[in-house]
Amino acid sequence: MKRRATVHSIGISDEWRRWIAENLMLGHSPATLAGILGQSGIPPQLAQSEIAAAMNSPYLHGVQRLHNRLAKRDWLLGIQARLNRMAPQEVPRRERLSAEAFLHQHYLCNRPVIITGMLDDWPARGKWSLDWLETQFGEREVEVQFGRNADADYEMNSIAHKRRMPFSEYLALVHESGRTNDFYMTANNDGRNRQALDELWQDMPLLPEYLDGERKGFFWLGPAGTITPFHHDLTNNFMIQVMGRKRVRLIAPCETPRLQNQRHCFTPVDGRAIDLQRFPSMAGVPVIDCELAPGEILFLPVGWWHFVEALDISLTISATHFRWDNDFYSSYPNNHDF
Repeated sequence: MKRRATVHSIGISDEWRRWIAENLMLGHSPATLAGILGQSGIPPQLAQSEIAAAMNSPYLHGVQRLHNRLAKRDWLLGIQARLNRMAPQEVPRRERLSAEAFLHQHYLCNRPVIITGMLDDWPARGKWSLDWLETQFGEREVEVQFGRNADADYEMNSIAHKRRMPFSEYLALVHESGRTNDFYMTANNDGRNRQALDELWQDMPLLPEYLDGERKGFFWLGPAGTITPFHHDLTNNFMIQVMGRKRVRLIAPCETPRLQNQRHCFTPVDGRAIDLQRFPSMAGVPVIDCELAPGEILFLPVGWWHFVEALDISLTISATHFRWDNDFYSSYPNNHDF
């Protein structure tokens, strides 16, 4: 139940009315709500009157109908969640997975997989390095995410953290900084960096078994310690690991009701150490851990929650241009930031 700071006004604000409605929908008793309102300085008679008005409101009755439908939806998701708990979950590794096997066993089933062996003959694996990138593109101006350590919501506020700098300067920071999450070149910088590193895209792996044959992708480069907090994507995604290792933590989409997801595709649950006192609903939620090594490809199905941490200086390409329908973004709810 949400608790409010003590107020000195004896009136009932619209914020309090929203709080009353929300907690009635969550099933908390009117007496409990009246007690909290009283502790916050609201006279008992006024508190009881407002709670009674909310309970008798036809608007709240309409919301209750919607709440019941959502409860049914959560019940159905809970069935899959219970089934997942019946056996230990892991992300399988599959050597040179065929297109047909990938489509039917993973893409259509919404199941993650790590694909190995597909990049063994990719020339860029032996060519791309920090030194090579500096030689080829060091004088170019690139965009990175900067000042992340000072902002707990750096991912949601990514636009505010964009900074331009010479690529050589950024590469020196990556090489010399040690472990940090303060700066990171991510897909959010793609609009600027695709042009700045234009020739680099000619080296992108085609992977025609899975992708549409074009040279596309998003570039991720940073030091050990960079973190992408728990979130879900709006499309299926490949993480193609070129340099360094990454730790990835995964939570199935059916667990979404437990993740306190109130802002877009994010959750306040910290993947580094899940705080069960702050988020008791996370108790028992299976978290699948895997480590992605250079030359491996992780398939992240749409809707899967994932937390990513670089264990070394890391270079990753992400790709979404699959051979099969991947437009789940268009049907994503517009009003998702409440």
